[in-house]
Amino acid sequence: MRQVVRNVKIIGTGSYVPETVYTNKYLETIIPTSDEWIVANLGIRERHIAAPNQTTSDLATEAGLRAVEDAGLSVDDIELLIVATATADRKAPSTAAIVQDKMKAYRAAAFDISAVCSGFLFAMSVGSQYIASGVYHNVLIIGADTFSRIVDWTRRDAVFFGDGAGAAVLSAANVTEGFLAYRLYTDSSNKKYGFTVPAGGSEIPLTPEVLNQRLQYFQMDGRAVFDSATQVLPQAIHQVLDDTGLTIDDIDLMIPHQPSIKILKKTAEIIGLPFEKVMTNMDKYANTSGGTIPILLDEVKREGRIGHGDKVLFAAVGSGWTYGAAIIKWE
Repeated sequence: MRQVVRNVKIIGTGSYVPETVYTNKYLETIIPTSDEWIVANLGIRERHIAAPNQTTSDLATEAGLRAVEDAGLSVDDIELLIVATATADRKAPSTAAIVQDKMKAYRAAAFDISAVCSGFLFAMSVGSQYIASGVYHNVLIIGADTFSRIVDWTRRDAVFFGDGAGAAVLSAANVTEGFLAYRLYTDSSNKKYGFTVPAGGSEIPLTPEVLNQRLQYFQMDGRAVFDSATQVLPQAIHQVLDDTGLTIDDIDLMIPHQPSIKILKKTAEIIGLPFEKVMTNMDKYANTSGGTIPILLDEVKREGRIGHGDKVLFAAVGSGWTYGAAIIKWE
């Protein structure tokens, strides 16, 4: 009898960041900030910035191709392509459709998911369901953002973000490996606009007046982000631990979204996870939004820091507020 509901694992990863680098010292020359403040509060030293002719789909395509190669597949093997992004190339068509064409992955259905910094986690969950149900066998998930295009480079909060993309290929697993639990949440009841881009949608269409007010750029309430993240991330993590019957001591590695070093340290303190188990790369890339988790996952895997049977915890929080956690037993 064919197994209908299947386990799901990650069989390949890839990532890409642009060549141009903005260091904190450079930002000191264009906005009111300091290298010392950024490093102490955010843990960021530099970030990669897309070239003028690079789009989100360009970054996503390169990461996607690398992940497919790492999985030992061809683009013709990909049956579903999901792109998690908050900085789409265009309002229409989807960035995933554009990536499909650039990758020549024409056998794959393609669509976008918008959950900002939680986007990759949400996309992995959606892709996993298609595999678990037997609809598809190989699904490519890409998280990609070019926040440099919606950053107001006159504002201090421009220091938080960089550009980049990461990807993972999901496929069927046996019963002893793969994802053990997912929990996804959205809480729009409190300060849901603590991280937002006011203009450019149906609420505030772009007009000369709106552009003069610079409402086409993202705005962030840093305190609201910190308070929300340090409250909801532990909740989601505790829930997936309860779902699996595991304790925090069973977790070998945590691969989180990269909001700030202070948020991650506070979260680790609350859940009781030694910080040496918390993987970070925000010092090199800053917050790449949808790209953070897959870029970090790809780096950690290539460095040989994930071993067979390791239990890996993913966690993220994003605008909305969207948040969630997942646990995978690595193959």
